[in-house]
Amino acid sequence: MNSKRPVNLDLTKFHFPLPAITSILHRISGVIIFVAMAFLLWGLDMSLESEQSYNQLVSLLDNFLAKLILWGILAALFYHLIAGIKHLIMDAGYLEDLEGANLAAKAVIAVSVVLILLAGVWVW
Repeated sequence: MNSKRPVNLDLTKFHFPLPAITSILHRISGVIIFVAMAFLLWGLDMSLESEQSYNQLVSLLDNFLAKLILWGILAALFYHLIAGIKHLIMDAGYLEDLEGANLAAKAVIAVSVVLILLAGVWVW
């Protein structure tokens, strides 16, 4: 038996490449969107129920915390969209080598940051 095998892996010592980080963030943003769908459907139901409930929703969304949560949901949605497009391009056979994957990961980060900042300006 090989006695040099690690006994306790310290995950903080691993350095993942940028394409791996963007892929992990893509999965996390998908989970965030899945959870957020319940709140978004609740807001849709509230907005369609009556004029009074619509006005309550509008006043609720005027709160700083609600705007921050909405911005977080939009950030997850935009990141997931851009990373999903990158995955579709890679599924088509492009950007599959290491250089292309790094370039695509940097593009995903750059485009997502721009869209997330624009969403923040729109929300506030």
